[in-house]
Amino acid sequence: MNSRAIITKRTDDDQPETTEIRGLAESAGCEIVDELTQIRAEDSRTYFGSGKVEELADRVAETGAEMVVVDGDLSPSQHHALRESLPEGTQLRDRQRLVLEIFAERATTRRAKLQVELARLKYDLPRTSKDADEGWLNKVVEKGSPLYDMRDRIDGIERKLNELPDRSEQRRAKRRESGFDLVTIAGYTNAGKSTLLHRLADDLDFDASEPVHPDIEVTAGVEDRLFKTLETTTRRAEIGGRRLLLTDTVGFIEELPHELVESFHSTLSETRTADLVVLVVDASDPVERIREKLAVSHKILDGSDGEIITVLNKTDRLSNKELATAREEIIDLTDDSIPVSTTEGTNIDELRTRIVKALPNARVRLLVPNSSEGMGLISWAYDHATVENVSYDGERATIDLVGRPEIVEQAVGKDVVIEVRRV
Repeated sequence: MNSRAIITKRTDDDQPETTEIRGLAESAGCEIVDELTQIRAEDSRTYFGSGKVEELADRVAETGAEMVVVDGDLSPSQHHALRESLPEGTQLRDRQRLVLEIFAERATTRRAKLQVELARLKYDLPRTSKDADEGWLNKVVEKGSPLYDMRDRIDGIERKLNELPDRSEQRRAKRRESGFDLVTIAGYTNAGKSTLLHRLADDLDFDASEPVHPDIEVTAGVEDRLFKTLETTTRRAEIGGRRLLLTDTVGFIEELPHELVESFHSTLSETRTADLVVLVVDASDPVERIREKLAVSHKILDGSDGEIITVLNKTDRLSNKELATAREEIIDLTDDSIPVSTTEGTNIDELRTRIVKALPNARVRLLVPNSSEGMGLISWAYDHATVENVSYDGERATIDLVGRPEIVEQAVGKDVVIEVRRV
């Protein structure tokens, strides 16, 4: 985008907080040259009051700003009126439109690109209608109007999305058949999810200073940037003998536009069908913000198949007293949170232990012949589960096996098994 921008925010009564909208604007490539806030009820015509709109127009002229970013959702009529009040040529973006542009820039898969384009068209349609005399346009040349073209494009994209196969569930089933537990790292943007992935994954150094093997996809970055990528990043890890696939998902943001929910489809499906969700929360936020983010996160994660472990990250920014207070204040939302610092590595081992305990688990002792067929089963067990012990007694071998219940049952069902002892 590369525009000089003024960010604005209005609240009814509380002091406006602009950290996230500033981050979103910078993530979109804006250079922030000024900031304007207001505490008052929403103006039905221009969103801000008339005096603040005049001040905003003056600030645009003084700073040479090319864009105004509003941390709120403007109705089509508010968008039109506010834009008309600004100096000619000033671009106007509300929160929804800004997020849409970030998503459009970062989407890489065919499905994600179509979903974002569909969301953007649905956002633009009523605003285009407001800016023009729709009836006059359609009378002049009905099938050539911008509105008709947009509606036609929306219909076309919806058809394409219905026709596109979604292979995510097949991919997850295949991973589980190979003996992997699926763990999703979820949470708000900039909570430290990607840094945690670096801490836990086997094939990544924390500093990420070594070149990545060409057969491995580029990992999620740890830089402080909202929506560095829209795609999930998956890495292998072995924790407590369990083979995991850790998926770092797209970060949640506040007030995600309804039209963009489908753009999160792959991320949410990865999260809701995971064996375990590690929910990362920024512990350095004010307590009320932590509570709000936890409440929204739990709502998003409602219906998840696996257990949810809450991680309070960035504890290096808090005193022991501040951390204890924060944990006490959220005990009704999460009574067993784990405080960590992903940058310093604090309590990462405790988190690893909790992850293993929370995974679906089954244990069995198998007796197999001490033969090539039996050795084949032992080799298979090492590849698909955790072999705690193997002992040999003449013509027989005993295997103590721990793993995903369905993997353990696959081992039990092998023809070569002589005897099964449930442990």
